[in-house]
Amino acid sequence: MQPDLELVHIRKGESFAAWSHGYPFRTVRWHYHPEYEIHLVIATKGTCYIGDHVGDFGPGQLIMTGPNLPQNWISTTDPGQVIPLRTVVIQFPETFIQSASSAFPEMEAARHLLDRSRRGLLFDDATSAAVRPLMLDLIEARGARRLGLFFQVLDLLVNAPSSQSLASLSFVIGMARVEDNAMNRAIGHLRENLHEPLSETELALVTGQSQSAFSRAFKRHTGTTLVRYRNELRIDLACHMLLSDPDAKVADICFEVGFSNLSNFNRHFLKLKRMSPSEFRTTFAANRTIRMAS
Repeated sequence: MQPDLELVHIRKGESFAAWSHGYPFRTVRWHYHPEYEIHLVIATKGTCYIGDHVGDFGPGQLIMTGPNLPQNWISTTDPGQVIPLRTVVIQFPETFIQSASSAFPEMEAARHLLDRSRRGLLFDDATSAAVRPLMLDLIEARGARRLGLFFQVLDLLVNAPSSQSLASLSFVIGMARVEDNAMNRAIGHLRENLHEPLSETELALVTGQSQSAFSRAFKRHTGTTLVRYRNELRIDLACHMLLSDPDAKVADICFEVGFSNLSNFNRHFLKLKRMSPSEFRTTFAANRTIRMAS
């Protein structure tokens, strides 16, 4: 089964995303994203899938994954049970690491960690316990303090006494071949320019195909048309923004994700989510950041 592309929303004026979610939640599916991820489980037990690794997880599990590594955490809960806070997540792009490395030579110490994370890394309990309060604080921190907390977390991971690689080397090598696929490059280009009205002709140039050949190949690859796929990606991003920034106005989110008018945005949102953006935010209010006792 092909993993879904998750759109990671990094707010304007910030270098990385730090957020939390409950269970069930929309990101709980077999998915991948180009960003690095530090993933801390706060509550529930279940099964995690990292590349071709399958294992159990419970509260305190701390895993770091590299770019485009497919992953999923499925909790074992009672039917209808809702967990307000299951996971705390930090996600950061390669461009942030490159910029930080150019400015700070000390970042070189993290390179080995980042390279190893491409297979997924499971950290020891002591490192998890040290990282937990920092990650919880990071969600609400702003400015220089936010950066300071991030680098504290990264330093703890760099100096962790032990970490276990999860996905097999053969899986990562095979994944690299898949990432080079022309259609995946086109989808990546679409994702990076989601707010732009890219046409099939423009995306076909990325794959080296004619517009008609690209249209057929795209539908085989995604199971839908470009217009529908792009709208789904935009609504998915809008959902993340609605939950990660409770003060953001729906109209502002509408234009930021690429819709040209509010009525069109509301119509597509209602069609895909069966509720309005405001109802969606209210319904999932329990998934906003909740402070849990250590």
